[in-house]
Amino acid sequence: MIVLLEIKDMNAGYGFLNILWNMSLNIDQGEFVALIGPNGAGKSTTLKTIAGALTPSKGDVKFRGEDIAGRECHQNCREGISYISEELNLFTGMTVFENLEMGAYSQKDKSRRTKRLEFVYELFPRLEERTSQFAGTLSGGERKMLAIARGMMSEPTLMLVDEPSLGLAPQVTNEVFESLRVLNSMGVTILLVEQNVTKTLQFTERAYVVEKGRIVLEGQSADLISDEHVRKIYLGA
Repeated sequence: MIVLLEIKDMNAGYGFLNILWNMSLNIDQGEFVALIGPNGAGKSTTLKTIAGALTPSKGDVKFRGEDIAGRECHQNCREGISYISEELNLFTGMTVFENLEMGAYSQKDKSRRTKRLEFVYELFPRLEERTSQFAGTLSGGERKMLAIARGMMSEPTLMLVDEPSLGLAPQVTNEVFESLRVLNSMGVTILLVEQNVTKTLQFTERAYVVEKGRIVLEGQSADLISDEHVRKIYLGA
């Protein structure tokens, strides 16, 4: 397997407040991997550091073998990393179509942008129905779909997805997870942060358990479902 993302002994945080401690993980090309753990454990901080929104104070962050620690978000986006934050950061005063166009700003080939747009509309037909609607008027589930679709417009190799099911009804959550599964089946590598541990372990291949800024457990998702610690703390068993 080809290692796509490699993090070794990474520390990161916000100013004087350190959140991550000696974080290490590897993701192979084409994998669907999750970070699970309690609120405040450092999961979102991990994604922000990989994406370039935060600079690690220590350690290595390598993408395709190249050190990207401290590189800015827009540079990482051009290199194939798409970050869908928990806040979504949509342009609420712009239409669905305009938001998608913004996702492809680095793609200069108009024909490729058009093909990509057709692809995301096929994946999310509801967005095509609302192509002229302002993003700020969409439902919560539609906003999540738009955020993922906009992230896909840059044709990423790696997608960092933070809390896609937060605040969604179960049926919409299933749709969002299924869309991520389709993207992964098409070769997109995904690192997912999600509070819905049961569903996450059903959809992903591997998972890391993060507690107090440290990796405390890792393994195949199917194995972690039956792990005593995971069942007791996260599955309520």
